Amino acid sequence: MRVALLQLNPTVGNIEGNASLVKASARRAGEAGADLAVASELVLLGYPPRDLLLDSHLVRRSWEVLEEMAEGLRDGPPVLVGLAEPNSADVGRPLFNAAALLRGGRVAEVFHKTLLPTYDVFDEDRYFEPASGPQILELAGFKLGISICEDVWNDRDFWNRRRYHVDPVEEMAASGAKAVLNLSASPFTVGKQLHREAMLGSMAKKYALPFLYVNQVGGNDDLVFDGRSMAFDCDGRLAARGEAFLEDLVIVDLDPSTGGVFGSIAPDDITAEAEIWWALVLGTRDYLHKSGFRRALIGLSGGIDSSLVAAVAAEALGRENLLGVLMPSPYSSKGSQEDAMKLASNLGIETIVLPITDIMRAFEENLSLAFRGLPADVTEENIQARIRGNLLMALSNKYGSMLLTTGNKSEISVGYCTIYGDMAGGLAVISDVPKTMVYQLARWLNSRRGEVIPEAVLAKAPSAELRPEQRDEDTLPPYHILDEILDRHIQGHQSAEEIVQAGFDSEIVGRVLRMVQASEFKRKQAAPGIKVTDRAFGSGWRMPIARKDRSP
Repeated sequence: MRVALLQLNPTVGNIEGNASLVKASARRAGEAGADLAVASELVLLGYPPRDLLLDSHLVRRSWEVLEEMAEGLRDGPPVLVGLAEPNSADVGRPLFNAAALLRGGRVAEVFHKTLLPTYDVFDEDRYFEPASGPQILELAGFKLGISICEDVWNDRDFWNRRRYHVDPVEEMAASGAKAVLNLSASPFTVGKQLHREAMLGSMAKKYALPFLYVNQVGGNDDLVFDGRSMAFDCDGRLAARGEAFLEDLVIVDLDPSTGGVFGSIAPDDITAEAEIWWALVLGTRDYLHKSGFRRALIGLSGGIDSSLVAAVAAEALGRENLLGVLMPSPYSSKGSQEDAMKLASNLGIETIVLPITDIMRAFEENLSLAFRGLPADVTEENIQARIRGNLLMALSNKYGSMLLTTGNKSEISVGYCTIYGDMAGGLAVISDVPKTMVYQLARWLNSRRGEVIPEAVLAKAPSAELRPEQRDEDTLPPYHILDEILDRHIQGHQSAEEIVQAGFDSEIVGRVLRMVQASEFKRKQAAPGIKVTDRAFGSGWRMPIARKDRSP
């Protein structure tokens, strides 16, 4: 049996466009001799559709398009297509997360997802009713277990616990399945691919069954999907793998009677820097293009963050579609301005210079009476950032370009950013990248492309340059300490006491955690960011703003 894994990049809500992607790929699969083609989870709607699932017209339209697809693919191999199916029962949630089998010009069978994740970025229990019983497809005399994404993430032996009481894979194996197919929309996080391969390989070996997994690719809002569709033989060996961060058609030859699986394995770079770089590039490109933008602009300060964001955007959109804007103030060093221009030259992007000194003076004069008798403080620093934000948004409006913000995860965690200032924009590209990783990515990029980011940018002390001789460490702990504390608290859910017990200074820990809590209102108003870690400030972060608890 030859199975084709259709690794595609759907757009949420674009039913006709997504159907065209599936049809074109399924036809290629047929030309390659496939006996079955398998697309990814909810591919017809795009994943994650979120509250679009509440639009009954959209769901109905997806089924109309599905039937048109079935007729158009009549002469090809059977195709499994992910979409949402209305629940006709008078009890339960209104939909099923489903996989429809198109065969012979019609919708022949429909299979349902059993396990509905409700954690991190997932909220499927909000919309879907779970399947009851194993989902089995009989094809060419063989039983194939049909699972959808989370259905394979519940193996007790691999995780040492079960999140759910039911294990669909166990049920499929007990029902005589000769292989397990999994339609996934599994979001990327750094390091996750190693866990996927280990988990799927472990289950294939445990049940002595081939496992075939097809994953979505592309960026949708804050999530990036990395593809890497795979197949494992009955001994748990990786037999096939699709490209990372690219669309692909993965052909797998499967012998269900022996558990043999044969295919090709695409090369993959699973270093953290490579994974994060390509996730940021793909996420930026798809966020803009799927939102209707072709061009972007960015404020260039000569610092490491704006330099990295500019490099990502130039890679994602093409250098001709990126504008760098320099906005020097009296506190902007000559070196920083030179670094910004050198970066722009290295990237080959257009620049404009908009000095803000006169605008700052106008603000000072206008506010002089209201501020009379009050010392200068962070207020004046924030005004500079907001002047820049206004100029950048004016250019964004006039040019029809999306403004990219440049704050990193370390700064956003503790509120070292100005709301309506440097936080203004449509996409926060590196908002899930800690400052220490920003430096690692810049060095990684330079090691592969030459000096893209000027060495002077990497060498100088980080500074917002909003007052004379300002340094980030005037306000924050050194970044290597800050990032470790933040990682333990945000990723590891550790309390102040636990972090202090690990050897960190209690005063620094308390101050950092208070800053994290106090900055929640800023993060609620921030531009969407690209999720690359297990715990990002996006759709999976659900902290209250107004709260009262024990201060760290």
